[in-house]
Amino acid sequence: MKPFIIETHGLSYSFGKRQVLQNLELRVPQGAIFGFLGPNGAGKSTTIRILLGLLPVPKGQVRVHGHDLHNNRIEILRRTGSLIEMPTLYRHLSGHDNLEMHRRMVQAPKSRINEVLQIVGLTQDAYRKTKEYSLGMSQRLGIALALLADPELLILDEPTNGLDPSGIREVRELIIRLNREFGKTIFLSSHLLSEIEKCATELAIIDKGATLYQGSLPQLYQGAFQSSVLQLETSNDAIARKLLTDHQYELLPQQGDVLAVQVQDRQQVARLNRFLIVNGLEVYRLSTHTHNLEELFLNITKGEAEPAALQETILAGKV
Repeated sequence: MKPFIIETHGLSYSFGKRQVLQNLELRVPQGAIFGFLGPNGAGKSTTIRILLGLLPVPKGQVRVHGHDLHNNRIEILRRTGSLIEMPTLYRHLSGHDNLEMHRRMVQAPKSRINEVLQIVGLTQDAYRKTKEYSLGMSQRLGIALALLADPELLILDEPTNGLDPSGIREVRELIIRLNREFGKTIFLSSHLLSEIEKCATELAIIDKGATLYQGSLPQLYQGAFQSSVLQLETSNDAIARKLLTDHQYELLPQQGDVLAVQVQDRQQVARLNRFLIVNGLEVYRLSTHTHNLEELFLNITKGEAEPAALQETILAGKV
């Protein structure tokens, strides 16, 4: 099992009388692309500010790189890079000069500038003034700034905010490359759920300052499969309906020209298919509704559904 690069233990935080985080539990495995999701006001920005040492945190509630953030803030930040929405750039300077100024602050070697420019694909545009950069190029330069000190952990908050589809793809591919080729752990907060779905290896969903789900996407989808509706078409739907009813399958009102059957798991789908074939029917269509991350996110945050393993995971203290 990989060690956790970020851990929070009963993390709570208030602004005056307003409780923002309530016993928040996070476990970010080293080497993951970790999607951090939640509706507006869920506590995401407060959590990120705490992880970056911008808000004080009680001793023992947050560990980063295996160290208590309360006592080791400077050492932790040396090993952590970040981009919070839009990078702060000196627009009258070139990309290279922006990197040079930041390099001096973090005391990185000069050779590192060319390295990060190549990583983010800005080598040919290094000496252009950043006021001439597109929004996507500016975002990639912001990631280059975060990479100068060669951090093990990157915290990215809405890195694709405002980008066109081409820019979104460039940043997504860069994030995946940083993880796979350079071994960076990436803590990624985004409202673009489709992007999280395409690149995250783990994710957490929070609301009202508390963890509602944490785990992998396959685990989330598997939990959502429970009690799914199977749609099927056969060579003789009337016979299929009678066979299924006689064998205690739960049929729903027919949806157009297809039969609708309540199923509990994938194994039941396979058994149903074999059953119809053995009884001489040809199965032309067999499909279940596939939930995407947006649907699952809305169900979880609105309290309409909960992944099957979630409550057990929370009770076992594994979130």
